[in-house]
Amino acid sequence: MALTSPTRPEPLRPVDYLLLGYLGLVSLVAAIRAPAQPGCWWLLVAHSLFVVFLILLTRPGLGQVGRALREIYPLILLAGLYGELDVLNGVGAREVHDALVQRWELALFGSQASVTWWQTTPSAFWSTVLHAAYFSYYFIILLPALYFVWRKDTEAVRHFVLVVMTVFVLCYLVFIFFPVAGPYYQFPRPPAWFTDNLPARLVYATLASGSSYGAAFPSSHVAATVAAALASYRGSRRLGLFLIVPTLLLTVGVVYCQMHYAVDAAAGLGVGTAVAWALGSRRNAVPLRAPFRRAREQSLVTPRAG
Repeated sequence: MALTSPTRPEPLRPVDYLLLGYLGLVSLVAAIRAPAQPGCWWLLVAHSLFVVFLILLTRPGLGQVGRALREIYPLILLAGLYGELDVLNGVGAREVHDALVQRWELALFGSQASVTWWQTTPSAFWSTVLHAAYFSYYFIILLPALYFVWRKDTEAVRHFVLVVMTVFVLCYLVFIFFPVAGPYYQFPRPPAWFTDNLPARLVYATLASGSSYGAAFPSSHVAATVAAALASYRGSRRLGLFLIVPTLLLTVGVVYCQMHYAVDAAAGLGVGTAVAWALGSRRNAVPLRAPFRRAREQSLVTPRAG
């Protein structure tokens, strides 16, 4: 069992390389788009600060809180990474491909399901349930990681974070190079009776304050939730089974609540499942409680090559 020196920085992990590669590519895109979209210059500054942040997180001698933050920091950065998409794409700044996706929708489902579904089967009850499921996304992608940290299950939290962040990186790259606005922007909003419930009001308030234009295909809500449920199951069968129902309801809800095309949801289901399966065979040899030892031990266990 190899121990890091208390005076040497911790080696980078796969998720660190994933984020460095993603931000490097996005920085290149931002530099190209900056002359027409000046806000992109700020993204270059933010990405430079990420490198500083990562250096601080890998320095030796972190306390218990610092070691926990080291495990889950990529999930905390998601709000900023998602917000960048609006700067890169912006309303009207880039061409969106909704017309093409809508043709796929018609070919596969025979209608614009995100509009016709709630219109042909209107239900205030299902609107409430499915908007609540949609909002549960914010908890599903974060709480399992916190649970594994609390349980001191290093292998589970690292696997969970890597799977979920890989899904987000893949989705975000599609959003950057193939932006699709989605039915939330393309079609008239559902009537007041449909959204006159607390979960719907929470969803619409969240989207009004933080939705990114062009981030519909594939549905990152579905992809990340499916991946999170599958990764959670690998670390805790009970937790994974518990997440099945909200995951299924969310997958249905993104379409019924007119947030995504059905094609978006289907693609998100495929991405989330594929990533969880592809990374599911990875096994760390890290003892489960290594990075959460008491600060006085001043050492972290590093994964052995598998």
